[in-house]
Amino acid sequence: MGRCEQCIIREFSSLKALTREELLTISETKTHFIVKKGETIFTEGDNLNGVYCIKDGFCKLTKLNSNGKDTIVKLAKNGDLLGQRSIINEETSNLTATAIDDMQICFIPKKEMMDYFTDNNKFSLLVTRDICNHLKDADKGLADHTHKTVKERLAIILLKLEETGGINKENNALNIQLSREDLANMVGTATESCIRLLSELKKDGIIELSGKKIILKDKNELKALAQ
Repeated sequence: MGRCEQCIIREFSSLKALTREELLTISETKTHFIVKKGETIFTEGDNLNGVYCIKDGFCKLTKLNSNGKDTIVKLAKNGDLLGQRSIINEETSNLTATAIDDMQICFIPKKEMMDYFTDNNKFSLLVTRDICNHLKDADKGLADHTHKTVKERLAIILLKLEETGGINKENNALNIQLSREDLANMVGTATESCIRLLSELKKDGIIELSGKKIILKDKNELKALAQ
C-alpha cells in the first residue's frame, strides 16, 4: 500500500492542501482495497464513515429516481474523492457508487478528514470548492437535459467521456467503456435511440464503433453539435 505523501494522485484532489504531517497520519489510518468491475463501493442511504479516494479506475454515481430506476448523475476518475459532502453535512449518502472497471481505492476515516477540514483552511477551501463545482456541473446537466436535443446531449456526453477518462493510446478509443444502456442513461434517452444515434454519427464519419469501444473521429463536429 502506497504512502499518501508519495502518491501523485493526491495532487488531483483537495488532499494536495494537506501538510506532510497530516498526510503521514492519513497513511497510518487509511485502508486500501480493490473493487472489481460491477461491484458497489457504497449505496444510496449508507452512513459513510469517511471518504473514498480513487487511486485507479472509474466508477459511476447513480441516483434512484421516482420510477425506481438508477440515473447516472456523474462519473468519477483517478484522484476524485467520494463522500465529502455526506461527512461534512453528517447525512447519509444520496448516491450509489459502482465500479465500471477494476478499481484501486483508499478509504480515509471521517475523523481525520473532519479534523483537517476544521484546522487546515486551505484544505477546507478546496473541499468546499470541489462540492461547489459538482453542484455547478449538476446544474449544467439539468439545463442540457431541458434545452438540448438527444443528439446534442449524446455529443456532450461523448466529449465528457474523453475529458474524464482520456483516450487509449493503442487504439484511440475512449478509455471509459460504458454499456449502451449506461450511455443512454447518461444521455437521458432509450437504449434503442442511443444505438440509432451512434449509428448515425458513425455513418457521418464523426465516430467509429468497435464493440463497446468508441473512437472520436471528428471532434470539431462533435463540439459543434454540443454547442
